[in-house]
Amino acid sequence: MSTEICPLEWRYGSKEMRKLFTREEIMRRRLEVEVAIAYGLAKAGIVEEWVPEKIKEAVCKVEVSRVDELEAKLGHDIMALATALAEKSGEAGKYVHLGATSYDIVDTAWSLIMRDALKILEEKTVKVINKLIEYSIKYKNTIMAGRTHGQHAVPITLGFKFANYVYEFTRSLERMHEMEKRLIRSKISGAVGNMASWKDKGLIVEGEASRILELKPHEISTQIAPRDGFAELVANIAILGSQLDRLALEIRELMRPEIGELAEGVKGRVGSSTMPQKANPVTSEKICGLAKVLRSMVIIALENIPLWHERDLTNSSSERFLISHTILTLDEMLDSMMEVLENLVVNVDNMKRNLEITRGTMMSENVLMKLVEKGMARTEAHEILREITRRVALEKIEFKDALLQDNRIMKLLNKEEVEELLKPENYLGETEKLIERAIKYAKETISKITHIK
Repeated sequence: MSTEICPLEWRYGSKEMRKLFTREEIMRRRLEVEVAIAYGLAKAGIVEEWVPEKIKEAVCKVEVSRVDELEAKLGHDIMALATALAEKSGEAGKYVHLGATSYDIVDTAWSLIMRDALKILEEKTVKVINKLIEYSIKYKNTIMAGRTHGQHAVPITLGFKFANYVYEFTRSLERMHEMEKRLIRSKISGAVGNMASWKDKGLIVEGEASRILELKPHEISTQIAPRDGFAELVANIAILGSQLDRLALEIRELMRPEIGELAEGVKGRVGSSTMPQKANPVTSEKICGLAKVLRSMVIIALENIPLWHERDLTNSSSERFLISHTILTLDEMLDSMMEVLENLVVNVDNMKRNLEITRGTMMSENVLMKLVEKGMARTEAHEILREITRRVALEKIEFKDALLQDNRIMKLLNKEEVEELLKPENYLGETEKLIERAIKYAKETISKITHIK
């Protein structure tokens, strides 16, 4: 019988990301830190140079089952790990974990894991951005209704809509990458962070261990790394998750049969167990649902910042969920969004149809601007056009006809001018330049993040 309980074990998250948070991988990273500290001790002259080599050789012999057995007896996970490593290290075993504290191991191992996890997340974010750039260019001239408050506002293009997401997701990419300098650091400083156990050699121990792990150390810490970094990670992930939520919600809304402008295009998928006609935006809905989980995690991360004095243990249990679950949830959302975008159905005919359902009143601002240009006061033009658009809605006539029948309008405009003012393609402003600017920003940002190829 399967013992899988959490959906992250079998339903959500990629294999490459799940692997980072397996018990075996977490133990491997913690052992890696123990070895690095041993090399730091040797560099500082606290232990002989053969000691870290022996400890390093023993790492592959440590088994999760033995650590569990020791933890059941000792009631302390890192003490159990250190003891299991010492058992396999022979004469060098008496120096394992010398002068270190548990969270030297835990927090530095988290940095190693998060460094790899963020690389995966950033690479996936770039893939989503590049797909949106492709669509921004492809549909830069595809006119559709711009909507505010769910109502028709003025015309935009589908490319303009996509370019807004290019910009937003790029800002999150920039945020996540820029945060690494505060988050991805070693914490190797002993019981309360003052390195007293290593006397005047603490900075040497820290420096050598950090060099081996390719991490920059925190400038100062208590017994644990400052939790503002963890909170920043979770908050930034939740922001990107909420942006994915926004795009997924956009697709869901535009997939309504009465709108029908965009749709998820996964073929062969069953929409309902009872209604054969259903084609549901289930992947987008999953993204929106998981975003709720991410936003809820932010509270936990913020609650973990205030701890008693130089530390207490109230952050420990929650972080066993917090870090892995937050990262794996975003990982799933990014993969899901990429699936949606790669299979996205764009219905240009419905976009054209929907432009006409408000009978041309979407172009009222363009008419207003022209009337002001011709000498009418803005407030007067606004009131006249508000009156005319209400008439269009009540009498179900065309905006063009209502304008042509209004003497106040025709005193300033002729028929040809009215016809030109009502063409959506004539009221797109700086759309193309704005799309280009957003794409330029995205490409420049991506190029600065050197580890993304």
